Amino acid sequence: MESIYVLSKKLGAVRSIDVSEYMGYSKPSVSRAVSLLKSAGYIVMNEENLITLTDSGLAIAKKIYDRHTLLSELLIRLGVSEKTAVQDACKMEHTISDETFEAIQRHMKQYR
Repeated sequence: MESIYVLSKKLGAVRSIDVSEYMGYSKPSVSRAVSLLKSAGYIVMNEENLITLTDSGLAIAKKIYDRHTLLSELLIRLGVSEKTAVQDACKMEHTISDETFEAIQRHMKQYR
């Protein structure tokens, strides 16, 4: 969902192939994920197979994206290389508690 969110901001219209290329995953893997997201009500696809996040999908995608962005920034400020920071933030964003993330947000406000 985060990739769909990022791509929709960048491209406007998002297709499965865009997600596949952006993430570096195979088309069948992305098609499977798209099916699951569609079944869960997080995305819709129109007749042209363009993907749109639903309201609930958009809320989750924004939350994940905000976490990813802030965690990447924090790690870079701590001296971690950008490449590693982005990779590690991607792992952390899905497991960090709301309490811990909110504490990091409060802390990072001092540096913005």
